Amino acid sequence: MKTILLFLSGWLLFSAFAVKETAVDTKALDEVLDKWHAAAAKADMEAYFADVTDDFIFLGTDPTERWSKEQFQAFCKPYFDKGTGWDFKSSERNWIFSDNGKIAWFDEKLATWMQECRGSGVMVKKGKKWKLAYYNLTVLIENDKIQQFIDLRKQ
Repeated sequence: MKTILLFLSGWLLFSAFAVKETAVDTKALDEVLDKWHAAAAKADMEAYFADVTDDFIFLGTDPTERWSKEQFQAFCKPYFDKGTGWDFKSSERNWIFSDNGKIAWFDEKLATWMQECRGSGVMVKKGKKWKLAYYNLTVLIENDKIQQFIDLRKQ
């Protein structure tokens, strides 16, 4: 009986810790992404690239936009040098974690100058810090408007 009580106590303690850890991680992850979006709005090159991995990949809305960190920095530099960035506001974000808690996948709804978009990506935990490794920006098109979109792309 003592063994069962000890096991249950340990399991409850572990479960409570695991839930708390996930909540902390979600908050920390949200802060990284919110800070990243804010840096773009301020055209702050240093802050924008501070929380991305060295092997970061950015997929933009144009079919040609698949950039490494260095390529994306080169794309951003002329805009940021002029003080021009982009102001994307996240209104909803969803997280999924790897079993070891060191990889996080997300998707977010974004208010942008292109109307509602979706961002999705991957973050990795390096030591105690989360870094953005992959980001995909997508313009959303309703299913009933897809044919018009296809026709437009053919022009």
